[in-house]
Amino acid sequence: MTRIVLLISFIILFSRLIFILPAAFEHHQQQKATPGPVTVTSGDTR
Repeated sequence: MTRIVLLISFIILFSRLIFILPAAFEHHQQQKATPGPVTVTSGDTR
């Protein structure tokens, strides 16, 4: 019974990973193509 529950959990997690990978890869490619805004921070202000 425990093996069945673990197998089902693994299948769900693995399928979620496979489902989200294309969108994550596309998002990563878009982030590399468009540089973000440059932020300038001053030194330690105390």
